[in-house]
Amino acid sequence: MTMTKKLYKSNDRIIGGVFGGIAEYFGWDKTVVRLIGTLIILFVGQLFLGVLAYFIAMEIMPNRPDYQKGGNHRSDAPIEGEFEEK
Repeated sequence: MTMTKKLYKSNDRIIGGVFGGIAEYFGWDKTVVRLIGTLIILFVGQLFLGVLAYFIAMEIMPNRPDYQKGGNHRSDAPIEGEFEEK
């Protein structure tokens, strides 16, 4: 039985998870994909169309099945820099 890859929005989101989801799908670095995607939107000369395409993709792409609102952080986990009480 073969498993098919599916494109989902990333749980590690900056705005909508679109660029992160694309990076996860292809196995690329998320930061690089986000940077390239942002530069393309800003410098192609069609800022409005680029932003519109991003928001359309954000609405069309499904969330991951394991997505929890608020990111992938556990609510009972200590905040970075805090100490756990023992």
